[in-house]
Amino acid sequence: MRTHWPFRLAAVVAVAVAPLLAACDDKAAAEAPAKAAAPDVGIVTVKAEPFALVRELPGRVAPTRVADVRPRVSGIVTARMFNQGSDVKIGDPLYQIDARPFEVELQASEAALEKAKAALDLAVPQATRSAALAKTQAISTAQHEIAVATVNQAKAEVAARAADVERAKLNLEYATIRAPISGRIGAARTSEGALVVQNDTSNLATIQALDPIYADFTQSAAELSKLRRAVEAGDLERIAPDAVKVRLLLDDGSRYPLTGKLLFSEARVDASTGQVTLRGEFLNPDKVLLPGMYVRVLIEQGIDSDAITLPEQAIQRNGGGGSEVFVIKDDNRTAIQPVRLGGLQDGKWLVLDGLKPGDRVVVDGFQKFVAGDAVKPRSFSQSAEASDDDNPVKTISATR
Repeated sequence: MRTHWPFRLAAVVAVAVAPLLAACDDKAAAEAPAKAAAPDVGIVTVKAEPFALVRELPGRVAPTRVADVRPRVSGIVTARMFNQGSDVKIGDPLYQIDARPFEVELQASEAALEKAKAALDLAVPQATRSAALAKTQAISTAQHEIAVATVNQAKAEVAARAADVERAKLNLEYATIRAPISGRIGAARTSEGALVVQNDTSNLATIQALDPIYADFTQSAAELSKLRRAVEAGDLERIAPDAVKVRLLLDDGSRYPLTGKLLFSEARVDASTGQVTLRGEFLNPDKVLLPGMYVRVLIEQGIDSDAITLPEQAIQRNGGGGSEVFVIKDDNRTAIQPVRLGGLQDGKWLVLDGLKPGDRVVVDGFQKFVAGDAVKPRSFSQSAEASDDDNPVKTISATR
């Protein structure tokens, strides 16, 4: 009996453990199909749609008008009548020059005019009498001609003295230096008591018109030529000049809220840089844009009527630095597809080659599969992404 006890104990244990082992096998068998299920991935279906080709170019803000304030008469400045850095309107008084010398000059000119008029009043009746006497031959013809010439000289003298009066009035008016344009005036470069000289090359202040305001930017002549060839070949549609939209990115990356218009493109290329200068005009009611400010200009230069675009996160990079995407075949298996990219704009890549309308491209869930695996596609939602109007545009012009 003692020798059979260990064997009986082992049999009892085996009988007790057998149900537990069977339960584990059943659980593993139940979990196996779940592990083999195809993973969910987000996809977009490629479609051709119009796509505005936008270029991001460097630029500088410039005032629409600039006027240097200079004296038009010489004299001593007696008053400054503006606040530095304030907005002024055309005709506002800025400086006052001592006007007393000009008032005296005006009085003297008016007196000379009255004297000339008195001489004319005397010469006219004398000429009338000499004409009557000449008819009766009481005086010689030469004497009558002298009387007529005296009248003409008196009239000319009156005209000359009248011009002197107008000149004196102008000089008196110029003693008050006024704003030649509306805009924001800068620092005062002279003070009360200073002597200013007529037609001096140094200015007393500078006024810049800030609303509207310009943004001058440059683009390479080679890129413009490439764009023109694309339009001529029919790859792009030309945008009418009055419909071209121009936007600004400020130096902190934020977008300027107002859209501008393209004014012109220079007809010459800078020989040293190979660049062509373009100019946009923007409303600037809050004076956010200031002359000299560095900006990035976003300009629409053409429309691709059947462009293919993909979200930025759909693009993968291979070991050689090339671009590729994962496409889903008809059997819901993934495959790698090389692509050639254009520019990145509004968070989307422009695909130049490698895809066609109807292709299904994986956008998220890359960590769940490798090429060749079966997947369960679902529509990729971009509802969490902000709209273009709330975020700065990301644009590059390089082709990859």
